[in-house]
Amino acid sequence: RREFGGFTADTGPTVLTMPHLADEAFAAVGDSLHRRVELVPLTPAYRAGFADGSRIDVHTDGDAMEEEVRRFAGPAEAAGYRELRSWLKKLYRAQMNRFIDANFDSPFPLLHPDLARLAALGGFGRLDRRIGRYLSDERLRRIFSFQSLYAGVAPARALAAYAVIAYMDTVAGVYFPRGGMHALPAAMAAAAGDAGADFRWSAGVTELERSAGRVRAVKLSTGERIACDAVVLTPDLPVAHRLLGRAPRRPLALRHSPSAVVLHAGTDRTWPELAHHTLSFGAAWEGTFEELTRTGRLMSDPSLLITRPTAHDPSLAPAGRHLHYVLAPCPNTVTGPSVRDWAELGPRYRDSVVAELERRGLTGFGAAIEREVLVTPADWAAQGYGAGTPFSVSHTFAQTGPFRPRNMVRGVDNVVLAGCGTTPGVGVPTVLISGKLAAARITGGDRRRPPGAVRGAAAAPAVRAGRPVAAAEAARPRTAPEAPTR
Repeated sequence: RREFGGFTADTGPTVLTMPHLADEAFAAVGDSLHRRVELVPLTPAYRAGFADGSRIDVHTDGDAMEEEVRRFAGPAEAAGYRELRSWLKKLYRAQMNRFIDANFDSPFPLLHPDLARLAALGGFGRLDRRIGRYLSDERLRRIFSFQSLYAGVAPARALAAYAVIAYMDTVAGVYFPRGGMHALPAAMAAAAGDAGADFRWSAGVTELERSAGRVRAVKLSTGERIACDAVVLTPDLPVAHRLLGRAPRRPLALRHSPSAVVLHAGTDRTWPELAHHTLSFGAAWEGTFEELTRTGRLMSDPSLLITRPTAHDPSLAPAGRHLHYVLAPCPNTVTGPSVRDWAELGPRYRDSVVAELERRGLTGFGAAIEREVLVTPADWAAQGYGAGTPFSVSHTFAQTGPFRPRNMVRGVDNVVLAGCGTTPGVGVPTVLISGKLAAARITGGDRRRPPGAVRGAAAAPAVRAGRPVAAAEAARPRTAPEAPTR
């Protein structure tokens, strides 16, 4: 969370789906998500606008969305949407327990009847082709395939199995926590604290004290030493590997997802055509992904995500003011401009994004900005994110499931990873699952029959009689770095 000039902005994710996964975390300490957080169902979940001037509201209610598709593209596409929705539900059921909510130590657990079910559903084909079997309107196909960018893969190259992200966005529902997305982790911390967790805020981890193949203590920048039975490392992989002293060997180097430039704009007005979440698509599509993932160029015809949290919580801005979060995907610092390049490029790109928004109908957007914070790949890199991207390691086939960096650390008996760089992957729902999988490693809980608890770790979730489980965030800021405001 970042506060600037009376505005309160979420500096991380802005889209919340699958809240029942968060509720599982609260339930683990005898609490409830809905007791702690007020969730607002978003209707529509998104509004999508296209270069030809057309717009469609994306509803998660099946009947409402079918009617909207019929209005937008006709009865044949509405029927195709119904078939697509049914397929997305089947795809989710085939994947969730066996391939997403599961610890892996080798590819062999994949050899299960669920794998055959996933194959029969076309999960190993290409995402864009599979969506095209149900929808012929190119604009509609974008709505159900753009999510592959979260996974760092273009729809033309992504496995159809990744349509499960579209299930989360377009079927399961999109929600907004009153107070902003930060309200969710703040509530989780409060529930954990009430259950006995002891936090050290704003204290960077400087060292993991090791002996005999185990981490014995976590050392903080404050000079404090915390003895522990087990450690969960949640920063991005480069920071975790630095603390561990080495990175695991892999036959191929890790590939990272594209990054993003984010403009947090506090304005003196808003625009009625903006929903809580608005997708503004450019005319280009395949070329956009080519630029983001291969050539390393900034999008020549950008597709943008605009989030307006003050639509449902005016308290996030001063009276009569509004908050807009504009996300423009961009290449990471390996594929595209370097960290050093962004010092000069950032302000220029900010101006081009503002100009593009005005061309697309948000007249006077630039002049309406009273305060702002600009975040670029250089800022993400300064926070410890590999390749300057908050979306971590991409979900290519070689970096998915049992082939993704494991949450167990070879050579160290009592360290477990969580977060988007390990299993199951990127996104709020999957990162919540990563925490559950890490807990199962420590406690011996059955998440698809893991091979055993971390050796020597505690045998119960709460370690109050002995030493704690330390969740190390490492030495990186908890909010976006300071950036110029205006």
